[in-house]
Amino acid sequence: MGELLVKLHVNGEPYEVKVKPYWTLLHLLRNELGLTGAKLGCGTGECGACTVLMDGKAVLSCLTLAARAEGKKITTIEGLATGLELHQLQEVFIKKGAIQCGFCMPGMILSAKALLDENPNPTEEEVRRAISGNLCRCSGYVKPVEAVMEAAGIIKEKKEL
Repeated sequence: MGELLVKLHVNGEPYEVKVKPYWTLLHLLRNELGLTGAKLGCGTGECGACTVLMDGKAVLSCLTLAARAEGKKITTIEGLATGLELHQLQEVFIKKGAIQCGFCMPGMILSAKALLDENPNPTEEEVRRAISGNLCRCSGYVKPVEAVMEAAGIIKEKKEL
């Protein structure tokens, strides 16, 4: 099979990558670009461990063909921080003890970011719905939901200043 040239922006950086037509975005990110925050969990779109943002929307990179990322802006967990300064969601997840083993957290945090970008003042139910596609066997979801709610308040407060 031939290769396709895909031009995309990942975490603010432009890339041109030759991809096989059957490669997933997850394969491109992990194996070609060395960004290992997105994880291969189930490979069927059920667990959310591979979640990244594509043009600001949460997508399952294990189900998204790399060629579909042509011209898109991709954000991985590695791209949320600014230099050494973590994103507010990352800070609060750490502070609240919402991170357990860490396997599902990149996807959960990115799902939460997509929600907060669209709805900066979500209800607890909206947070639960937004992260429901991210299976976690460690946290029980209580601390992650609390972390997202707290981060929403902090982000809103910073915007008001």
